[in-house]
Amino acid sequence: MIFLGLMTLRAQTCDEIMEAVKSENYGTTYYSYNSDAISKVTFYDVMIDYQYYYFAIVCFKREYYGCTEYIYQVSSNTKMYYSMNYLTSAGEAFWQYIKPYNENLGCAPDFD
Repeated sequence: MIFLGLMTLRAQTCDEIMEAVKSENYGTTYYSYNSDAISKVTFYDVMIDYQYYYFAIVCFKREYYGCTEYIYQVSSNTKMYYSMNYLTSAGEAFWQYIKPYNENLGCAPDFD
């Protein structure tokens, strides 16, 4: 669904979708300094053809330095739920509120 809308932005790969979403506006970032797996999650609201789409870009920590980003198309209330729970456990908040959307764009890592 969103893939068709983002095609107007010439986005075809996961990296292109992520760059298109990032270029639309500034996101809201939640840093997870105490998490072993998640460095940060940034949420974006993007309007395409007069309809809002919601995205989370999750930065998973690498073994030694930095992180790897993946994009998820999420629901409008995902940011609210994640923001209320990530300080307790960013990992649990991710699994509960973001991971269920892993197949929407086909850009998420396979945790199975």
